[in-house]
Amino acid sequence: MSSFDTPFRIVALVPAAGIGARATVAGEHPVPKQYRMIAGQPMLRHTVQALLKDPRINEVRVIVAPGDQQAGQVLAGLPRTICCAVGGAARADTVLNALRQAELAANDWVLVHDAARPGLPQEALGRLIDVCLQDAVGGLLAMPIADTVKYDDGQGRVARTIDRTHLWAAQTPQMFRAGLLLAALLQVQEAGGVLTDEAQAMEAAGHRPLFIPGSGRNAKITWPDDFEWVGSWL
Repeated sequence: MSSFDTPFRIVALVPAAGIGARATVAGEHPVPKQYRMIAGQPMLRHTVQALLKDPRINEVRVIVAPGDQQAGQVLAGLPRTICCAVGGAARADTVLNALRQAELAANDWVLVHDAARPGLPQEALGRLIDVCLQDAVGGLLAMPIADTVKYDDGQGRVARTIDRTHLWAAQTPQMFRAGLLLAALLQVQEAGGVLTDEAQAMEAAGHRPLFIPGSGRNAKITWPDDFEWVGSWL
């Protein structure tokens, strides 16, 4: 049991095995974006520190590619943090490998958080944990779509406008019971499916994850310009 005397553990997984090519400026030597500097330190360190602000998280497991030589130095000195070199070819493979390695109990909770979301506010993380601990399935941070959404006709022209009334932009962390998430990921893998997040695996398994309001500061760094604007307030 944890120091909170709970019959389960809460473990955060941070997939960080990608190369982040979209966030590399043309002409620059490619550096995996999780290791690019932002607000004075590598982005990955900011991300892990954001998760560590909630003491209910027993452990943060950062999942990197086999042979990664940077993660250990970047994460040096951070408490409750383990670096695991079991990253896979795709995000779903990385998360699945991490779950297998962690050997969690079925009723333990897993939070999967993007390495490229260093601005996760403590209050948003706390809100996610508070809500999910009361639910049988779990859920994800998300934001209602505010912009008008257009559908591309495939040739660079607008085909139609999408009704955004029930649309949300998914964020992370996404929090689920370890047993349910492992079974859902295995089911998708066996079916040869492609995933963009863990909630999609849970949906495919017949579950209906909760939406928990996220934060604009929890933006994902995807493009080179994102480092400047996120770094301005991080």
